[in-house]
Amino acid sequence: MAHCERASKPLLQCLRSNYSRSLAGVQRHGFHSTAVAADEKAPAESTSEPFYKSPDPSLVSSPRLERQLMRGGVNPIGSRRRRAALQGSSNLPFEELPYQCFQEARKILQADREEKLADIQKMEVRIANVEATPTEQMGEQAKKSKLPAMRIHLDKLKILADINDPLVKRKFEDGQGKGFDVSSFHATGINICDFATGDMSKPIYQYLADQKWREYRRKILVQRITQMKVIPDVLAKCDPVVDTRLYFGKHQIQPGEFVTAKTTTVPPKLDVQLFERGEKLVTIAVVDPDVPNVETDNFDYRTHFLAVNVPVSATATKVDLSQLSADSQVVLPWLPPVAQKGSPYHRLSLFILEQDGSKPLDFTAVKASETDRDAIRLRTLQRQYQLKAIGAHLFRTLWDDTTQEVMEQLGFEGADMELRRKKVEPLPYKRRNPSSFR
Repeated sequence: MAHCERASKPLLQCLRSNYSRSLAGVQRHGFHSTAVAADEKAPAESTSEPFYKSPDPSLVSSPRLERQLMRGGVNPIGSRRRRAALQGSSNLPFEELPYQCFQEARKILQADREEKLADIQKMEVRIANVEATPTEQMGEQAKKSKLPAMRIHLDKLKILADINDPLVKRKFEDGQGKGFDVSSFHATGINICDFATGDMSKPIYQYLADQKWREYRRKILVQRITQMKVIPDVLAKCDPVVDTRLYFGKHQIQPGEFVTAKTTTVPPKLDVQLFERGEKLVTIAVVDPDVPNVETDNFDYRTHFLAVNVPVSATATKVDLSQLSADSQVVLPWLPPVAQKGSPYHRLSLFILEQDGSKPLDFTAVKASETDRDAIRLRTLQRQYQLKAIGAHLFRTLWDDTTQEVMEQLGFEGADMELRRKKVEPLPYKRRNPSSFR
């Protein structure tokens, strides 16, 4: 009997699949009869080109075909599991699913959204009235403090209007609507699936992306910078509120990852993702707090990169350290980090520091005062220029096969020298005295 069931199982699965497809076609006629007729004619009119030659971004599930699409500048839609499930289902729009409970719930959500839209219109009118009010009548300080609070409340209303919309959540998961060039991502080797988060110019997608980042990536980052004592060795505290990603060439560096010396000869690329409206001017600093000092038997600091007045926003996130202006931004150019043979691993700490009020710093004055890489302390810079740490990253370097070559190219002193731990003499009462053993 077991053999019979085993033989009939594929047949039953085939019958169930055909029945579900036919049932879906019948249900579709109840909603859009004319649209279904057009859909039914579509397969007959379509060309007989094989699927592997022109794969559908919403149905492809093979890793090889996914790479083929991405090389052509097309991003697969949704997760691989969902695309595989859609291959055996009817092509029915998401908002037209023939489920009565689903449609009734959408009506309730739509009514709630209309109420929120009415509140948004009222708030926009209030903001316009405050902006049109003369400063002499309202007061400059009261106007400056009231307008930002009203705009924040307006963004909250926009989030509440779309937070329960299933189409918004689906677009966020599929990454539809974000304004970037897909081909530019593949030219740099960056995985585009990591950035599929919707249109980041809208408050709802900023909120959803922030929540997704805080679920996992932010926790990993905070764990790395605290366990490896970057906080408080470099800065007293840092509360990351922006998602900072670091790339050397085509490889994304995870927080705390070891990087070879040859890889770091090229300045890295950053992706600084803000989750709020407006543009910020930030200072970017890369500091190594683990430079060995043989004379003092201690460790010193070295600043490997320093740039000011770098603009970032929710939509303009890409920062290439090699492309920043040397006349108005780069205070100290990129210096490849190297770890001397025998020294412990070096923690290269990258910090994103928001400038006070997003106002530009005097580049000439900063460049004139900050000239010595080994004398700069990030705590002093933070206090002197009123900077606030809003993002961080971390990677590590250790002596490897390419370190000596890089050190010779840079003219680094001590490339042929190996550091060894000093032998600690035991205390007198712990010394072994062979004469007393007799």
